Amino acid sequence: MAASTTTTNFQVASRSNTALSSDIASGRRRRIDRSAGRALEVLGHAIEYLTDEFILEGGTLNSNDAKLEAVQMLMALNRQIYFECPEVPTFGERVLSLLGMRAA
Repeated sequence: MAASTTTTNFQVASRSNTALSSDIASGRRRRIDRSAGRALEVLGHAIEYLTDEFILEGGTLNSNDAKLEAVQMLMALNRQIYFECPEVPTFGERVLSLLGMRAA
């Protein structure tokens, strides 16, 4: 059985908490393409694996734990990839666009 490996380069950039919270508060859906979806899937599995391993080892929560730092980095990358995907317009926005009008 042949195995294939794909690599995707994503830069991790920090986002302010206010920008992140406004994105979450909007509750908007996002259009996730194939490569972003695959990256999110792989990151999700890695986060789950490291978290399970940490719990099974009976780790204690402290800020200097390398596994916790790794999980936080993976979660930040996961959020970045997700928020880089374009938002799907709402039904109202699509209707207004069809009518040639702009949302207020």
